[in-house]
Amino acid sequence: MARILRAAATVTALSTALAACGGGDGDGGKHVAAGASATATAAPSGTPSAAPSGTIVWGPCTDIKRPGGQPPARSERAQQCGKLKVPLDYTRPDGESIDIAVIRVKASGPGKRIGSLVFNFGGPGASGVDTLAQAAKAFTNLNRRYDLVSFDPRGVGRSSGVRCGGNAMMDKFTSMNTLPTNDADRAEIRQTTREFTTACGQTSGRLLPYVGTVNAAADMDRLRAALGERKLNYFGISYGTQLGAVYATRFPKNVGRFVLDAPLDPSVSLADRTMVQTKGFQQAYDAFLKDCVQEPGQCEIGTDVTLANKNVEKLMDDLRDEPLKVGGRTLTQGLAGTGIAAALYSEMTWPLLDQALGQAIKGDGRILLAMADSYNGRLPDGSYTTLMSSFPAISCVDTAERPTPEQLATVEAETMKVSPLFGGSGMGLICSMWPVPGSDEARRVNATGSAPIMVIGGTGDPATPYEWAPKLTSELRTGVLVTYKGEGHGAYLSGDACIGKVTDAYLIDGKVPAKGVTCSNS
Repeated sequence: MARILRAAATVTALSTALAACGGGDGDGGKHVAAGASATATAAPSGTPSAAPSGTIVWGPCTDIKRPGGQPPARSERAQQCGKLKVPLDYTRPDGESIDIAVIRVKASGPGKRIGSLVFNFGGPGASGVDTLAQAAKAFTNLNRRYDLVSFDPRGVGRSSGVRCGGNAMMDKFTSMNTLPTNDADRAEIRQTTREFTTACGQTSGRLLPYVGTVNAAADMDRLRAALGERKLNYFGISYGTQLGAVYATRFPKNVGRFVLDAPLDPSVSLADRTMVQTKGFQQAYDAFLKDCVQEPGQCEIGTDVTLANKNVEKLMDDLRDEPLKVGGRTLTQGLAGTGIAAALYSEMTWPLLDQALGQAIKGDGRILLAMADSYNGRLPDGSYTTLMSSFPAISCVDTAERPTPEQLATVEAETMKVSPLFGGSGMGLICSMWPVPGSDEARRVNATGSAPIMVIGGTGDPATPYEWAPKLTSELRTGVLVTYKGEGHGAYLSGDACIGKVTDAYLIDGKVPAKGVTCSNS
């Protein structure tokens, strides 16, 4: 039992880094499908005018939550929290407003303070407030010269977070099987997700049209002004790279020192995104298997790659037919797939994944279920964060695509050929019937006129595969590409010394990386 508890604690502790580096960006689309119809105003078009200087009243952070939902062991004096008021609808700036929750960790010195460095850690849907509160020490070098700042984007957490029904609905949605074998399975997936999206419209319909990245970028410019900064210095990870790219497109003259780590290519279609990410997760899974069997007798799931893979496939087949009982709950095939994908975000969790799968094969699904819960934002009391509701809400408002059933069937068939474990119809299924229309504005980026933007791509990244890094660099026009030859989602938090040195030199000293810089994880 102690070993199980330590493993569960490990994945909870790591979930800040993992989910913050883009939890929903990768496997999340595999677990979402179609929904109800409704009408609403689409996201506003046009570049918002220069941000007025709002105010943030800073005070103690009183509601910080650790990944498991519990408060931190102690409050940190350096951390301050506040709220920034912004328009719900930027086409009616004097109309209804919402509050954006903000956190700041004051610069610690020594050295002259440079200014504020604003973070978005990914998702879309991750809480920047909770993540920065827990992960600030990972950015100690930067914190000496910068106030570290983050926020819950609109539709997330404390910033009018989107909710899709109650806990029972979320349990049903996140636990549904995601690897259909026949038409009955597909019909069940569609029905469950139809119920989910209907619940989204009923619970959060007023907010849904306004939670997209274009509006979040406008919020971020208001945050820049409220912080008293002439330029925005920014560190975006995973989905945070799309937010940063959209900001740089709409406010190029306000761009300061920008780092985009683990980049998305916003221009790709939903079908292409699903295929690329399926390949990325399969590549990471293959690397995990090879690493697992490297030391004889140390891999719990098999003695060689072929046997280990067969054992995992059999586990998933068995779970589809008969989920494992875990206390009063069950580990389904869908939840097991989520747990596996979550652990592939970082090499650090590969040993834990081996242990989780090995125990599940023997009939104990506790670790794998804990990993899935952490990824899905399910707390020990059975409640959920807004992560798995915010993720589709933002993703589907950021695209005008609404694929047909025939198009979705083609995507499913093609991705299943690439990976029987991670294939599926991806985000296209849920967006095809999302309750509000979307816009393609957040898919078009061009930062001409901005300062140089540093883009970091990892060759072993499962959620935002490397091919998107040079594409985003080119689309920005002002991007400078740095390549990280290593595994995992996100380079800076991997601890690689070379990436840390190049990134800190740019953010602290203003030294733009030379063309073609490559860091190899030794």
